Amino acid sequence: MIGDKLVITDYHRAGAKKVWDVLLPKLKESSTALAVTVAGESGSGKSEIGHCLAELAEQAGYKAFVFGQDDYFSLPPKSNHNKRVDDISWVGPGEVHLDLLDKHILALKTNGAKALEKPLVYFDENQIKSETIQPGKLHLVIAEGTYTSLLENVDLRAFINRNYRQTKKARLKRNRDPDVKFLERVLEIEHKEISQHKARADVVIDPPAEERELAE
Repeated sequence: MIGDKLVITDYHRAGAKKVWDVLLPKLKESSTALAVTVAGESGSGKSEIGHCLAELAEQAGYKAFVFGQDDYFSLPPKSNHNKRVDDISWVGPGEVHLDLLDKHILALKTNGAKALEKPLVYFDENQIKSETIQPGKLHLVIAEGTYTSLLENVDLRAFINRNYRQTKKARLKRNRDPDVKFLERVLEIEHKEISQHKARADVVIDPPAEERELAE
């Protein structure tokens, strides 16, 4: 997504390393590209950990590509917010074209050298455009986003075990949504859905020590 800024911390690097330690033996044994998802609630560090995981792969000589779930929303950010205000039941996995993301993951796993047109969100412009990617032969495809645990064409699922109360400080730094009261309603709905996805995870990334007292 154009307009998103990553702030990498030691927490994100440690989380990525935990995933990498489980993933590396699988990469060494696989003759084909593998796909990994990094899921969790808003502000939990999905984009940052996905980025750090790709860096670890590249440093070890494995070529990686990262998909951001934010590019696969049905509506651009401001329009999606307005839709939620009009109908709060809109909040959930149905907001995202998960089927298309799953299809694109499989396409890169099987033939990353072939050109692929994918959506690209421009946050400030509130638009969804497109871009053509051709990453070449890949060893690793990473998909990060709130609902990516639900994707099927993956080989390893990582889950960041931080709830929306624990991530409040990080979310306020991003300042994406000035309507904090409404956002809390959205995050409570998302929490009820996303917290169930932990059971699907192969790797669980614990919250920072200073947040653990806020766990439910």
